[in-house]
Amino acid sequence: MPTLVLGWGIAQSLTPICKTFPALLANRFFLGLFEAGCLPLFSVITAHWYRRSEQPVRVAAWYGTNGLATIFAAALSFGLAKIDSPRLASWQIIFLFTGLMTVVTVPVVYWRLENNVHTARFLKTSEEREMAVERLRANNNGTGDGEAQNNRKFKWKQVGEVFGDVKTWLFVAMSLANNLGAQVVNTFGPLILSGLGYDNYRTTLLNIPFGAVQYVVILGVAWTSVKVRSGKGVALLVVLMPILAGITVLYVLPRDKSHTAPLLVGYYLLAFIFGCNTLVVSWILANTAGSTKSSVMMSLFNAASSAGNIIGPLLFDTADAPAYTPGLRATLGVYAMMAAVVLLQIGNLVLLNKMQERKRVAVGKPAKLHDASMDRRFNAGAAQEGELGSRAFLDLTDRENDEFIYVY
Repeated sequence: MPTLVLGWGIAQSLTPICKTFPALLANRFFLGLFEAGCLPLFSVITAHWYRRSEQPVRVAAWYGTNGLATIFAAALSFGLAKIDSPRLASWQIIFLFTGLMTVVTVPVVYWRLENNVHTARFLKTSEEREMAVERLRANNNGTGDGEAQNNRKFKWKQVGEVFGDVKTWLFVAMSLANNLGAQVVNTFGPLILSGLGYDNYRTTLLNIPFGAVQYVVILGVAWTSVKVRSGKGVALLVVLMPILAGITVLYVLPRDKSHTAPLLVGYYLLAFIFGCNTLVVSWILANTAGSTKSSVMMSLFNAASSAGNIIGPLLFDTADAPAYTPGLRATLGVYAMMAAVVLLQIGNLVLLNKMQERKRVAVGKPAKLHDASMDRRFNAGAAQEGELGSRAFLDLTDRENDEFIYVY
């Protein structure tokens, strides 16, 4: 992680010196290269440190910083754009400032981010380390280290399982759809706001409350999905409702001053888009086991996210300004399709659990197991009874481990 942060900070800091298109293209390549590894790495770290009941809120804690970044970036851009420099344009000042600020954080990441529960420096005794490992047993997806897991080997068998797993492609479809639709905010949010009659400076400032809503939504969605125990799939369907409502408002209302307030409400409802990614990531982590399989799965999620970011802007044409009706109509269809994919995934996971029950019965194990990983509080006495749970740290995939329970 320190390497990724350092590389991205250097690339960001060098952006102002790019004077030609090839130089800028190379710079953007390295920015994407170092950023691409962050989400999969964050996700794997979360899976190796927290029980499945804890993961949604933890994913929201780090993913939600996108909302805080939106607030900070809007205020920073507004302030730095006011600087009158004879040598640097305002955009160059912004890139240089954020790049150097990122580089400064590298020592903190290096010294404070622990590799795994086995070597964590803040766990002082062997008893503390054993407890930290034991609380993860019910996850049935390992802890990221240990000789028994043999996790340091890249296993091609697990790669094949990823590509042959139906739930992989349903998760990929969710990532593609959500990030394709997210371009309404990421790329065309400022254009939509300017279409309401705001100048560039006020448009920038209006992203501050949007970032706040985004942060609250991400944390709120994750917290609610854990507390009500309604299932991540059901929670995801609920989150899609305000997104569809927001896009519908932007699609049907004319762009005039009399509709400014409802149009802003519709725009701010799009903050729920970022709650979707949080739920999808935590849903993937909860339903994927095996060190190689988990890493490849999260890489595919990130690749689909990037593909959505590439395709999304193509849905919008500046000739359609200020309403962007065709793009909004296409985005509305994308999220309707995403809702259908979520329903398919719920059905798929229910079926996979039925198959796991038949496997357990065939080898003399009880068909129904208590999923202690989804308990809100860890209870050492509630660990799997008898031989159950003995395979949790063998780096088995969710298909290979008949004690794995899918969460839907």
